[in-house]
Amino acid sequence: MFAATAAAAQDRPVAYARQVTASYAFDLAPAPDEKQAVLIRVISGREQLFLRHMDTGAERQISFDDADHEDPAWSPDGSRIAFVLIKDGHKVVHLMRPDGSGLEKVTPATQSAIHPSFTPDGKAILYCTDDDLRPPEKNESQIYSIDLATKHVTTLISGGVNTFPVMSPDGRRIAFRRIIGEMNSEIFVANADGSNAKNLTKHWSYEGWPAWSPDGKTIAFAGNRGNAGYQVFLMDADGGNVRLLAATEGRGTAPKWGADGRRVYFTVCRQSQEHKGCDVFMADVPKS
Repeated sequence: MFAATAAAAQDRPVAYARQVTASYAFDLAPAPDEKQAVLIRVISGREQLFLRHMDTGAERQISFDDADHEDPAWSPDGSRIAFVLIKDGHKVVHLMRPDGSGLEKVTPATQSAIHPSFTPDGKAILYCTDDDLRPPEKNESQIYSIDLATKHVTTLISGGVNTFPVMSPDGRRIAFRRIIGEMNSEIFVANADGSNAKNLTKHWSYEGWPAWSPDGKTIAFAGNRGNAGYQVFLMDADGGNVRLLAATEGRGTAPKWGADGRRVYFTVCRQSQEHKGCDVFMADVPKS
């Protein structure tokens, strides 16, 4: 167990992050009503999905196959969970109901798909192709939209390394991560059709994992800006007013907003003599 500490000196108040889980867990995604959440735990060497009741903390496993399960995301109506199923090296986006039933393959088997997220109307899923096929080098990665009724795939953003796509609550914009050069990773925003991509962060550091607030006014993201490790930041939707959300001991990534925009959940991983692994934290969003 470890606690996150606030930065010693900040121009603005920085929230104290509170630990949500107490064992190896990561990538918690709250349901639209925030009464439950899906997260990942490693069981017998496999990344499995668990459903967590947020009031009681009770959890139950909802995936059991001999495969890894990553990048869980809820549909806007809370009826389905999208995730990446990884088996024999193949990465395919699947859907399931919150009880684990109704497993459905979504993306083409010819693609190596990662980072799914639903459009606000729930009719399509944004995703990208794997940018880590030849580590440690990054390969080109495109962003796509797939219509869930017809399975028609549309290319939205191509050229270079583009990942972590997520659509704004009003359905008009897409935030995503783009790698520039060898060591620079920025948060971009484009129109819903992929046009007019604009760099929001414009910083030398390595940043990614964008997440829109429920009202669309704020974007949470993670990066190593001004710090040896990754922390979670907030910025206005136009890229201005960047501020640290919570100072943590470890590598903070993958922020997800609570239903009312007052909280952000994120994963913190660290390695020391006392602790090795990842846990989920939560930080209150300071009032403007």
